[in-house]
Amino acid sequence: MGYIDEIIGRYKSVRSIRELNHIYTQRYALVGLGNHCVSNLLPVIQYLQLPLKYICCTSEKKAGLISQKYKGVKGTTSLQDILNDDTVSGVFVAANPHSHFHIANEVIKAGKSLFIEKPLCENERELKALTDTVKLYGSQHIVVGLQRRFAPATQILQKQLRIGGERHYHYRYLTGLYPEGDAMLDLFIHPLDYVTFLFGKAKVKAAEEMRSKDGGQTLFLVLEHQNITGMLELSTDYSWQNPQEQLSISTDKGQYILDRMERLDFSPRHSAIWGIPLEKVFQNNATVVNLYGRNGFVPIVGNNQIVSQGFFSEIQAFADMVENRCKDNHAFGLESVKHVYSLMAEIKKYMNIIDNHIL
Repeated sequence: MGYIDEIIGRYKSVRSIRELNHIYTQRYALVGLGNHCVSNLLPVIQYLQLPLKYICCTSEKKAGLISQKYKGVKGTTSLQDILNDDTVSGVFVAANPHSHFHIANEVIKAGKSLFIEKPLCENERELKALTDTVKLYGSQHIVVGLQRRFAPATQILQKQLRIGGERHYHYRYLTGLYPEGDAMLDLFIHPLDYVTFLFGKAKVKAAEEMRSKDGGQTLFLVLEHQNITGMLELSTDYSWQNPQEQLSISTDKGQYILDRMERLDFSPRHSAIWGIPLEKVFQNNATVVNLYGRNGFVPIVGNNQIVSQGFFSEIQAFADMVENRCKDNHAFGLESVKHVYSLMAEIKKYMNIIDNHIL
C-alpha cells in the first residue's frame, strides 16, 4: 500500500506543479458586462488568472463599481483607452450584438488580438469588411465565440466522424419566444454553425417557415452538405424552462446522439443479411455506449457546465494563442464562419421567396 500511496502522491504533485506553472503574462481587456460576461466569461478568466486590466461598459455607474468588485481591474466607458494602451494584447468582446462589428473593426485596427462573441457581425457584407480590415492592418489572433465548437463532446464526436460513412442527421433546437432580437442571428446561428463546422458547407435543399400569433418562429430545413444531408427544426415556439437541443447522426457504424452538449451516446448498427434485420430474428438487448457525460457527483472543473458547453476551452484557446503557446488556429477565426453566414443569407432569401409567393 505504501508504494501505491507514493505513486498517487507523486501524480498529484506533478499535476499541481503543472497547473501552478501555467501562468499567463499578457494583459487583457473585456468589453461588455452583461449577464453572459458575468456568468460565463469572467469565471473562466478569473480561474485561468488572466491579467485583466480593463472592463469596459456603457454605464458610468457600473464603471465606477468595477474596481471595487474586481481587484486590480479598471472600469471604463472608453473603448479608446483600451485601444491606446500598448500593454493590452488581447480583447474579449461580449457587448451589445449590434455594436460587435464596430468594436471588432477598431480592435483589429489597433493591432490587438480579438475574442468576439457571436454574432460578430450582422451579414456577409460586414464579415467581408472585417476580413479586409485584417488583410489591411495585419492578422492578429482572432477567435469567434461559438462555444459549441470547443465543447468536449464536440472533440470526441469529430474524432468518431473522421472514419466517415455518414448517412444523414436530424437536429432539433427548440427554445421559447425571443422578442428581444433576431432569432436567426442570435439563436439559430448556433445549430447552423455547428452543422457547418462538423460537415462543411451546406446548401438549402428545402425550407418551410411557420409563425405563431404570439411571435413564435419555426424553421424546418433540409440541408445538403458534400457527404451528408440533414434535417433541422429550429424554433422559438417552445419553452425556455425546458429548451431542447439534440443532434442525432446516422452512420454506417451506427447512431450518435448528442444531447445539449452534456451527453454523447453511440448505438452500434444491427446486422442484416440480404436486407433482413437480424434484430427482428434474434432478440438481443440494444447496446448504448456512453462516449461523454458530465459526472455530477464529482465537483471538479471538468464536470462544470462552463466546461461541457465549451466556454472554458474557447477562452483558454484564445489566451494560449495570445501567449504564443500554440499556433494560430484559423479553424476558429473569421474565415471559419464564412459558411454559416452564407447559409443564413441563403435561408433568409429562401424565406423571402416563400413570403412573396404567398402574397
